[in-house]
Amino acid sequence: MASPSPIQPLMEATDATWRAYGDAPEGFAEPVMVAEQLAELELEYASIRKQAALVDEPQRGVIVVTGADRLEFLGRMITQEMKGLEPFGWRHSFWLNRKGRIDADMRVIALRDRVLLEMDVHAVSRTKKGLEAYVITEDVTLTDATQRVHRLGLHGRRAIDALGAVVTESQVAGGAPGPRLRSLAAGEVTTVGFGSASGGAIVTVVRDDWMGEIGLELFVATEQARPVYEALLALAHEHESEEPGAKPRAPVLRPIGWHATNIARIEAGTALYNLDFGPNNLAHECGDGVLRSRVSFKKGCYLGQEIVARMDARGHPKVRLVAIALEGPDARDEHGTPRQPVTGGPLFAPVDGKPDANAEPIGAITSSTVSPMRSSTPVAFAMVKYAMGEPGTKLYVAAEGRLVEATVQKGMTFWERG
Repeated sequence: MASPSPIQPLMEATDATWRAYGDAPEGFAEPVMVAEQLAELELEYASIRKQAALVDEPQRGVIVVTGADRLEFLGRMITQEMKGLEPFGWRHSFWLNRKGRIDADMRVIALRDRVLLEMDVHAVSRTKKGLEAYVITEDVTLTDATQRVHRLGLHGRRAIDALGAVVTESQVAGGAPGPRLRSLAAGEVTTVGFGSASGGAIVTVVRDDWMGEIGLELFVATEQARPVYEALLALAHEHESEEPGAKPRAPVLRPIGWHATNIARIEAGTALYNLDFGPNNLAHECGDGVLRSRVSFKKGCYLGQEIVARMDARGHPKVRLVAIALEGPDARDEHGTPRQPVTGGPLFAPVDGKPDANAEPIGAITSSTVSPMRSSTPVAFAMVKYAMGEPGTKLYVAAEGRLVEATVQKGMTFWERG
């Protein structure tokens, strides 16, 4: 990822709207800009659920770990088990500090000669410095590749078809490619090649279905990112074959922005670092689903393990991340428009069965949306006091001037692909 994104000039030629992704990360002169929306939101969202959606991801960073001791070293440092992680596989993991707080939430991606640690761009600098402090005699080198490796995402039911239409299975330096693209499963990694028109790019592809559909996370050299994006973007002007006289069909692929991405990932139950939890949180506060997917309770020591083990033995943290749905009588206004809570909005426990805005809040909204797959129901993630996070618990949330009844859901997912 470069600052600005090499894709940004293409988007600026459209009617795209923009938002700053927080402050400028360490080492950046300016904040990272993320495209919010490129076209009609409904069309962008529909491309995820029905076709394929192409999204620029300048807010993601990459650390490359090389050296003969890389897996053993990481196994002693991070929360995930590294044993058994073979080339062309990947796992989620936390990197904790000594106090057990989450310094990074990462994808740990194993290739034949290196490991990629992919994470929020704001976590890269402290993660690299933190890990390097523990390299003593090990053959391990950590390199911040954020400016050299750009990130794109391709999501949707036709994602593999879309990528397969413009790439070839590729032989890469250092060994054979990974699994075949057409059969790539969740948790697997492969490499594909683009033609000379795209600079002969070799792209690493990670399968992660975090929007609830087939998800392909692409890693490409920054100087080749724009040609690769343009090769995929050409599919936006192609349509599926049509019978004469038939109604025109949607394009195979559509570029999308943050708004559509955010709707889909909340529906799919995907909590994000620096949005729904962050560097002030303990691992157990992220909810059981996030915790169990990132922390191994069977491995040896790692930084912060004592805090994790103590919390696990204690039973529960003070707060936890939950999913809530607003389904009470005030969930819509008099015109039928859903009332969506805002990030940071307070939640309250019922007082004598009724809402009380003067009571002490028991939590706050971390992310929210209106879910198309739940009949336009307002849904949200929230960090709440542990006792108030049991599934079925009734709460009240501030939303557009009202206290609206909400129900804690079982798990984090609001919708799963059938």
